[in-house]
Amino acid sequence: MPKVLVTISTGFEEIEAITIIDVLRRAEIEVVIATINDILTVGANAIVIQANQYLKDINPLDFDMIVLPGGGINTQNLASSTLVQNSLKQMKEKDKYIAAICAAPYALHTANVLNRNYTCYPSFEEKIRQDGYQGDKQEVVIDEKIITSRGPATAMTFALELVKILKDENTYQKVKAGLLVKSS
Repeated sequence: MPKVLVTISTGFEEIEAITIIDVLRRAEIEVVIATINDILTVGANAIVIQANQYLKDINPLDFDMIVLPGGGINTQNLASSTLVQNSLKQMKEKDKYIAAICAAPYALHTANVLNRNYTCYPSFEEKIRQDGYQGDKQEVVIDEKIITSRGPATAMTFALELVKILKDENTYQKVKAGLLVKSS
């Protein structure tokens, strides 16, 4: 069973975090929610998620993928956390999957693990770089083992793409149909 580490901090974007966790678990992917703050972590809109563990107590290399939800404050926290930055670098060095949505590709950029092509929440490309920024051309950009997406409205598409990557087309289609997601 694939295993995914979803890393959050104070100010995470709730729609993105919950959508990712829910969709991956529907696909029978093990998800561990790790925090760099309190086990009861408060999101950008005052919704509280209970993390499973503190990131400091986890070896990221025990996972197939690390996923960072967005949210402006969360992104700044993740980008400035040595622990998060080291986790991202370890995952990249071991050729594991790294995914980020909304503002969170900025944390990938600060860890120097973001590949050339990416997307993010509009305006954050100014903090990252224009070169390789795909804008609104695609909801999800996959560049080798780095997966990025734009924001809350693209969270479902993003999470489903992660299912396809970690499982298979059949599981992707089954979960997508069960969620009543229309084909594009």
